[in-house]
Amino acid sequence: MNRRDFLRSAGIASASLALPETRRLFAESAKPDHWRTFEVTTRVEVLTSRAATRVWLPAALIGETPFQRTLANRFHAEGGVAKMVESKTDALGIVAAEFPAGVKPVLTLTSRIATMNYSVDLAAPAKAPKVAPTELRYCLRPTTLLPTNGIVKTTADEITSGAHTDIEKARAIYDWIVDNTFRDPKTRGCGVGDIRFMLESRDLGGKCADLNALFVGLARASGLPARDVYGIRVGKSEFGYKSLGTSSANVTKAQHCRAEVYLTAYGWVPIDPADVRKVVLEEPPGNRAIGDDMVKKARARLFGSWEMNWIAYNFAQDVVLPGSSGAPVGFLMYPQAETADGRLDCLDPDNFKYEITSEEL
Repeated sequence: MNRRDFLRSAGIASASLALPETRRLFAESAKPDHWRTFEVTTRVEVLTSRAATRVWLPAALIGETPFQRTLANRFHAEGGVAKMVESKTDALGIVAAEFPAGVKPVLTLTSRIATMNYSVDLAAPAKAPKVAPTELRYCLRPTTLLPTNGIVKTTADEITSGAHTDIEKARAIYDWIVDNTFRDPKTRGCGVGDIRFMLESRDLGGKCADLNALFVGLARASGLPARDVYGIRVGKSEFGYKSLGTSSANVTKAQHCRAEVYLTAYGWVPIDPADVRKVVLEEPPGNRAIGDDMVKKARARLFGSWEMNWIAYNFAQDVVLPGSSGAPVGFLMYPQAETADGRLDCLDPDNFKYEITSEEL
C-alpha cells in the first residue's frame, strides 16, 4: 500500500453511509432482507514493553458495499496518542496508536457495523453496477503473496483451458480449489497466503487466508479482477452450519478471509471455497465426504453468496503500518504491535494480549 494513498484523521472516526441496494438473500432463507447491527470491541494490551510502543488495529471496512455499512469506529489509548489512517483504495482503516516509555500500552477499538446477507443471482444476468476501470486494474495486480506469473499463471491456464466466459473461468477455479485443497487444522491463525509456495510445494493445505488467496491469485492470473476480503466472524450461523459461526461473544480467534471476483454481467460476486473445506473438516460429526449433502449445499451456496454473520475489515495486501520500522504485513486481519525489540507475534499471547468481543444489538 502506497503511503501517499493515506488520508489521515484523528480522534473518533465514524461513517454514516447511504443504504446500498439490497441483494437477494440465500434461497433457503425464509426471512426478508434485513440489516443486522453488531458492536465489536477489540482490546489490546502489550504485556512487555521497555520503551515506546506502537499498536495497529484493523478497523471495520470504510466505504459502501451491498453487504456492510460501518456506522462508527471509536478508539481510546489512555496515556498514548491514537489516530485513524485510511486508504480508500483498499477500504482500509487502521487505528494507529503510540505509547511513550513508562505508559502501559492499552488500546481499545469499538466498531458498530450493520450487515446484510449478500447474494448475487447468477441465473439472471443483469446490468452490473458501474465499477471504475482503475478499480478493476488494481484488482488484477500481483502482490508479494499473490504473484500472477510463473506457476500461478501456468496453473490458472490449465484450470481454465475449457472455459470461455468469465463466469466459467471463475467456476472452474472455485471447483478446482474445493476439489484439490484441504483445511489443515495445524495451520497457525488463518494461514500465510503464500500461493506460489503452495503450488510449487504441492502442499495445498491451509486455512482461509491460504485457500481463498489461491482463488484470488489464480483468478487474477486468468484476467479476472478479484480480491481477498479480510474480516472476522461475529455471530452464529442462521443457516445450520455450526462450523461457520461463533459459539460465544468472545470472537478473538474468529478471523476469517473471504473473496470476491468481478464478473462482467454481475459485478462483484462473493465466494468462499475455504469455507466449503471448513464444512468438510469441522461440521459435526467431522470429516464429511465431498459428496455429503451438507457439503454440496455449502459448495453451491458459497459461489455467489455470503451469510453476513461476519464483518469485513479491508481488501488490503502488502500493508505498510504507519510509523513502523518493520516490513509491510501481507494482510491486516489481526492486531499488530511493535516495541524497541521489534514486531511482536500477533499470535503470541505471552507478550501480546488481545480480546475481541461481539454483541448483536
